[in-house]
Order: sequence, then C-alpha cells, then structure tokens
Amino acid sequence: MRDVVIVPIGSPAHRHPRHAIVIASGGLDSTVLAYWLAQRGAELTLLSFDYGQRHRVELEYAAEIARLLDCPHEIVDLAMLGRLLNGSALTDADVPVPDGHYTDESMRATIVPNRNAIMLDIAVSLAVVRNADVVAFGAHAGDHAVYPDCRPEFVKRYAWSARVANDGLLNDDFEILAPFITQSKTDIVRIGAAFRVPFEKTWSCYRGGTTHCGMCGTCTERKEAFQQNGIPDPTNYGSA
Repeated sequence: MRDVVIVPIGSPAHRHPRHAIVIASGGLDSTVLAYWLAQRGAELTLLSFDYGQRHRVELEYAAEIARLLDCPHEIVDLAMLGRLLNGSALTDADVPVPDGHYTDESMRATIVPNRNAIMLDIAVSLAVVRNADVVAFGAHAGDHAVYPDCRPEFVKRYAWSARVANDGLLNDDFEILAPFITQSKTDIVRIGAAFRVPFEKTWSCYRGGTTHCGMCGTCTERKEAFQQNGIPDPTNYGSA
C-alpha cells in the first residue's frame, strides 16, 4: 500500500483512482478536489460531517455537489463533538468568529482539535467497507500556519497509521490523497475554473447564515483567490 500522495496536482505521479472517498465539506477545496477526481474517471463517494459546526449550512452545498456529480453522499452525525470540543469558534457559540487572514494569530480560535484525523479515520473505515482505493481530502498550503492536521508531516504519519490499523483490509494500492497540500487557495480556484466547477454552489463562510459574511478568514481567502486569478467571484457577500 502506498503511504500518501503529496505532489503537485499536475504531476504525472498521480495515478487514476478507481473509487475515491472524498471528505466533502461543501467548500471550494473539497469541491474542486471532487471534480478533479471525477475528471480522472474515479467513482466518487462524498463523505460529509455534522460536527456541531455553526456553519452546517455547508452540508446542503455538499449535497448539491453530490447531486451534480451524480454520486453517493453520506453525512456522518458527530454533532456531539460541538458540545465536547468547546472553545473553538466553529463549534462554540460563545466564541466569536475572527476576521482576517489565516496567518493571523486570531484565526487559531477556529481550530477544532484533531478534526481531520477524526474525519480521516471514518473515511478510511468506509474505504474498507466499499473497497475504495483512495481517501482524498482538500488540505492546502494556506492551512499550514494555523491547522496542525493540514500539514504534510501529519498526512504522511496518518497514512502510516491507517496502514497499520487496517493491515490486510485495504487494497494494496490504497493511498491517502492530498493533492492540494502544496497549493494555495488561488491555485485551487484556477484549477477549479479549468474544470468548470460551479463555485456559486460552494460554501466557505465560518459564520454560517444565508450569505457569506465577507470578513472572516475563509471569506477573506476566498475573495482574494478569485481576485488574484482575475476570475469573477459569484459569491454573494453580505455584512457580518
């Protein structure tokens, strides 16, 4: 079994997966990832999580992407995590969502401890059950400064752990796929535009609501990614 793929997305090192379990939030990164895998001929299963996030509206967007890609969509109910893992702006209504860039110290308030590892564990289990050869998630370079479980060293070590924990259960060619981990959000928007990703059907804002606030870290990064590509931003931004 291969450990993990962390190479530029255009590299010939990427093989063509047969069946990919995609951790799908309904946001830009995971949606572009799903479209990229679909273009490579992979059968897809989108896997989303209700972990008590205040922006759970993203789950509706993930469901719409699954409908457009004509693939199964599973939502795992982990809402109790919102009560257990309090202290994060994403799951605790008493903690305000900070504004500004990911690199700002204030954005550390949005960390949900071990979130990606929890989601990956469930995705790998589903891969065993559905005989999938890939688990893919959309961590990107812009996440590294804030989120420890979006860094290359985490992905490499997690892949080793998954292999040990599921010895004899996973396909020999199974891999954890994180093709955007060296890419910026600007890169991801450019890749998505090439695949005609319906950006208007994705959700980024950490505050939830009915429109993007335009001020939180994810909104800030989203706006800049379109601007830096010179691509029209279809997002409706309201006020915080």
